[in-house]
Amino acid sequence: MNKKLAAAVSGGAVLMLVLSGCGGGDDGDKKADAWAKTVCDKWEPELTKIKTTNDELKRVASQSSKPEEVQKTDSAAFQTLSEAYKTMGGALTAAGEPPVTDGKTAQEAVAKSYQEISKGYTDLKTKIDALDPKDQAKFAEGLQQVAGGLTEVAANETASKEKLRSTGLKVINSQKGCQVTTSK
Repeated sequence: MNKKLAAAVSGGAVLMLVLSGCGGGDDGDKKADAWAKTVCDKWEPELTKIKTTNDELKRVASQSSKPEEVQKTDSAAFQTLSEAYKTMGGALTAAGEPPVTDGKTAQEAVAKSYQEISKGYTDLKTKIDALDPKDQAKFAEGLQQVAGGLTEVAANETASKEKLRSTGLKVINSQKGCQVTTSK
């Protein structure tokens, strides 16, 4: 069961991997690069939080942790992830219209998806907080529902990653602030 949760959490890392990749922004457009730098300067601490939080979720899910520890860790993690994606969506919007082809449309789509991801994590926090860790059978059953919700949030993260990769916003990928190193 915890392995399913760990697999779902790994989906959250998908966005991190695409942002840590190379590419995009090689068109020499200084305005687009400057815009992307503005976004990535605000995203960098949030991406670091997301990576650290996903690592902690994987750690707890891969160990034989007590239900109380799983609940406490997951609840805090979902809160952190919700806030990080909300902040990232806000930073994307606050940066103004991107100076790339169809930039405003792409910006609005990605910002909206980040708000949906944020809400998804808030909903997961509510679900995990409502579980009774003292009743292991019900807790395990509830944890499966949380894992299902986490899979859905991970799918939204993957869709957001694709929006970044397939639009003019891919210029973000070349910015240092949007490149988070992965741990070994």
